[in-house]
Amino acid sequence: MKVHWPQILWVARHGQSAGNVARDAAEAAGHTMIDIEYRDIDTPLSELGVEQSRALGRWFGRQPAEERPRVILCSPYVRARETARLVLEEAGWKPGSDMRMRIDERLREKEFGILDRLTVHGIRGKYPDLHQQRGHVGKFYFRPPGGESWCDVILRLRSLTEMVTREHGGERVLVVAHQVIVNCMRYRSRTSTSSRSSTSTASDVPNCAVTSYRHDPATDCLKLDLVNFLSPLVQAGAPVTAEPDAQAAPKP
Repeated sequence: MKVHWPQILWVARHGQSAGNVARDAAEAAGHTMIDIEYRDIDTPLSELGVEQSRALGRWFGRQPAEERPRVILCSPYVRARETARLVLEEAGWKPGSDMRMRIDERLREKEFGILDRLTVHGIRGKYPDLHQQRGHVGKFYFRPPGGESWCDVILRLRSLTEMVTREHGGERVLVVAHQVIVNCMRYRSRTSTSSRSSTSTASDVPNCAVTSYRHDPATDCLKLDLVNFLSPLVQAGAPVTAEPDAQAAPKP
């Protein structure tokens, strides 16, 4: 019988980025804009993000052969690609022999459109009508001009899921992406409908936290295994960082 789902699916958020650091500083200071020179797609890891990514890679490298990924699917954003590269490097794996690595644009960060680089204070002050509209329709459905709603992100993840079931059934797959992807994949795994109770804010996803799913042969479905697993960082003594998400993900 054909297996439609991966044997194990890990979904990891990237390590702390320079953007996370700049955002925290801007929010703490009450600024309207996040002061960072990079485009979102080009934002690199911070020094701490490098340490976190290496800790995650060492943990994966210590796992038995049957508990190691054979496929890595990665967001095209620099911070995610750097995280995946460091995981591979620390685990001692080489793409092409130990595993296959694929960059997939469907795993990109949520697009914020004209709200990009604005703090919560900045959105409220510069676009009060949009701030009010978001509060009225809810963060799940709200689409900023030029940006995406949570529904839009979930739609592209439906396409990604179809590819995973078609091409990677029975394999062990690691996804390296963003907080929005981790939360929306949890949402996709738990419900096919939305309501105010099921689309409220999800808990923050720490940098380099791992959420995993395992295949259940009896149902040929994935079952949630680990949620925001942080032992690799804790064991390595790497500080744990989380980003309170002002745009907030749907709650699974």
